[in-house]
Amino acid sequence: MTLETAIHPRGPYSLELSARRAGDRTRVFRDGLLTCVLEAEGVPALARVWQIRDGTLRVRLDSAEPEATLERLRFVLAADADHTEFLRRFGSDPLIGHATFRLRGLRPLRTATVTHALLRALCGQLIAAREARRIEARLLRACSGEHAGLLLPPQRSAFAPRSPAELAAHGLVARKASALVRLCRELDLERLHGVTTAVAVTRLCRERSLGPWSAGVVCLEGLGRYEHGLVGDLGLVKLCSRLLGRDATAADTAELLAGYGEWAGLASVYLLAGAAPAAGPLPRPWRDAA
Repeated sequence: MTLETAIHPRGPYSLELSARRAGDRTRVFRDGLLTCVLEAEGVPALARVWQIRDGTLRVRLDSAEPEATLERLRFVLAADADHTEFLRRFGSDPLIGHATFRLRGLRPLRTATVTHALLRALCGQLIAAREARRIEARLLRACSGEHAGLLLPPQRSAFAPRSPAELAAHGLVARKASALVRLCRELDLERLHGVTTAVAVTRLCRERSLGPWSAGVVCLEGLGRYEHGLVGDLGLVKLCSRLLGRDATAADTAELLAGYGEWAGLASVYLLAGAAPAAGPLPRPWRDAA
């Protein structure tokens, strides 16, 4: 069944800014068109999304469960995650103030499953982003089903039956492969949607192979939460090093992001989008904490 409809995002929203770096084996963004596959009610679906001049998102769905698919797609697009308050509150911030104007429509796209976000977090720990994406792509190709020429976002059932050695053969470090298999076997990851961000972070960080940065990826991309930032991200460590004039640590990034309160996750994205200056004064909340 094909459904054509429209989504009216809440608050400023740019599909171009949000999707241009969000491509992976489950979705592609080209010439203003986002094409992605996802599952709803256990049924695979194909979605195409583009934005027209008035900001409306036009949608074409090929799905046997169009209503459930549309709801899942709204989540992936972050269409209802109005960040107007973030833009207002930090419009004069010394690090991201100018980005709230230049990138005001930017919201990170989300993964269609929490499992996919967990996979991304484990692949991306302390390695170059390009290599992380290669490992992620190999694991998706090996473990996920195909639909309409793309790979379906993985459910926990994609990894739970596998052995850690099998996943490690595709490039994932053995201890991370073990953590992925164990979590997919023992934890219904989608149920994290039903707990607070603090509870989700605490549960994830109980795993030896996961830490605050990985929890940030899962919260931001898998759960659509902005409260927990990308603590320890190498890009943020470099930024803090420039600002502090010394080698910074993960604790320094946590202190920086704490100044953004419940918007720490979105602030991470704006900082890493190249919005921060090469040098300059520390933001006031950080200075006052010193």
